[in-house]
Amino acid sequence: MKKVFQKSLIAMMCSSALLLSACNDDDDKKSHQSVDSVYQSEVKYNLDVLEDASQINVMTYLMPNVQGKSSKATALVMFPKTAQPQGGWRTVVWSHGTTGIGDSCAPSNNVLNERFEILAKSLLAAGYVIVAPDYEGLGTSGIHPYLNLESAANSALYAVKAVQEKYKTNFSKSWMSIGQSQGGHASLGIAEYANQNPDFKGAVATAPASSLGYIITQVAPQAITGIEAGEITGDYPVGASIAVYAELLAYAALTGVGIKAYDPQFNLSQIFQDDAKLIAEKAEGTTGENGLCLQPLMNEFMVDIAKFKQINPSKKIMEYPGLKAGFEQDPVISKFLIENQPATKTMNKPIYVVQGGRDTAVPYQVTAELVRKLNEDLKSNPKVVLDIVPNATHTLAIVQKNAEVVSFIEKNMPAK
Repeated sequence: MKKVFQKSLIAMMCSSALLLSACNDDDDKKSHQSVDSVYQSEVKYNLDVLEDASQINVMTYLMPNVQGKSSKATALVMFPKTAQPQGGWRTVVWSHGTTGIGDSCAPSNNVLNERFEILAKSLLAAGYVIVAPDYEGLGTSGIHPYLNLESAANSALYAVKAVQEKYKTNFSKSWMSIGQSQGGHASLGIAEYANQNPDFKGAVATAPASSLGYIITQVAPQAITGIEAGEITGDYPVGASIAVYAELLAYAALTGVGIKAYDPQFNLSQIFQDDAKLIAEKAEGTTGENGLCLQPLMNEFMVDIAKFKQINPSKKIMEYPGLKAGFEQDPVISKFLIENQPATKTMNKPIYVVQGGRDTAVPYQVTAELVRKLNEDLKSNPKVVLDIVPNATHTLAIVQKNAEVVSFIEKNMPAK
């Protein structure tokens, strides 16, 4: 079981480091455009059911996109079966993990994630409304700017604004955020952008993506090489290293396509070697919105890497002509990595960070250093709480700490 998690989760961490985005020229992190009236419409979500929800809707709203224009976005809105509390419903924003770039990858276009259901049931039972944004460009027009801190924050800020606009006094203005992996990165971004908002009561971030440049240049190559060697000794199943590198390349393709949210002229040849580029382009598809989601894209890369190994049995997995050497040193990419590192400013809201001690996607040492800087260097007040779960992997830490997460939310924003 440990090897299975290492197979998929190392790659998730490594590859999510490939944030290859052409950044805007703003030096500070501010919304480009203010949107006054944001609510657009709401329809019933009918792809799945949740027994603790009285209703689940898909809300469409307006938000400022990465080009500084107003664009449509979608979010799931889940209502509890408990009575509306005095003062209106309190809102918890859920920021999801990576799904892909294409519109079919949006959570509102799919059944509910099983791990999310665990948290959702607890929050609904406690009497909270859950607002779960798809993020900019997922399920709506435009390309999803993967792991862009400002975009992720705005997806949440304007979703909350839309709910309050639609339901008015039925909702309290108080809200909090929580997210896992990509969503953990997003939740920290939300906390940064909402830091001065008195209605924002705090954030939970589990296994948040961070220190991405270090991960891609240090961890990924070592991890893949080690797994490949472990296949020979029997410590890893045969093919594990192919799966790891395939996932890394799939994430690189998703983030590379996401560059086009900023720069439509961007070409994946700036990241990928020729043959790998042909596969990477499938993340975008023919329209920019009909690309493959994460798992199918991974499968495409796995087939091609396996073919490479069959033709070149003496070569190592990392010799597969995938990413161009040194691409991460490009000034545009380097700037993006710096600007989208979460938690670089003092926080003045309660923040609870959950991290698995056996997380091979986001090593606990990386998250511990992030929290240390927030507390010691940036003097965040109150201090950020770090909860390392010794035996938990990347996706299981949030499950094992579900009760503590809900308790933290209830402490800082009682549902009633």
